Amino acid sequence: METEHGYAPPSARQFSVFLDNRVGKLYELLEVFEEHPQVQVCALSVLDASDHAVIRIIPNNSNLARGLLRERGLAFSEMDLLLVEVASAHSLTRLCLYLLGAELSIHFAYPLMLTHGGCPVIALAVDDQVLAGQILRAKNFRMLGEADLPGPCKGA
Repeated sequence: METEHGYAPPSARQFSVFLDNRVGKLYELLEVFEEHPQVQVCALSVLDASDHAVIRIIPNNSNLARGLLRERGLAFSEMDLLLVEVASAHSLTRLCLYLLGAELSIHFAYPLMLTHGGCPVIALAVDDQVLAGQILRAKNFRMLGEADLPGPCKGA
């Protein structure tokens, strides 16, 4: 029997890649992953500033993604995020309400470029990932980890 004390929610690794804010830089970054079919970008968020951009990505293979970014000499940071399935019975509004009830802040959120079982999935950065995971699990939200992200596409 699993205890709440030892609980760690499933998560996925996000890479925040720092790029010059110039035409074609996003393409160049995505091309790095396109050249390696063993790793796919499952989520993408672009934060734009006048002289730089921060590209947040969630790959399906964080170890390979890390190696590719290092190999290309790209500046990046990484962190774990919660991936939560959002469905009619488990809406984004309810998710926010439950986290608010525990006084947890959502630092940022963005959708994945896939659905899981036909339901959208959202990536969340929160104050306390373990507590948020426990709350959402208790409220029957489905949480995903890197192992749940799609693998390489099979030939057409």
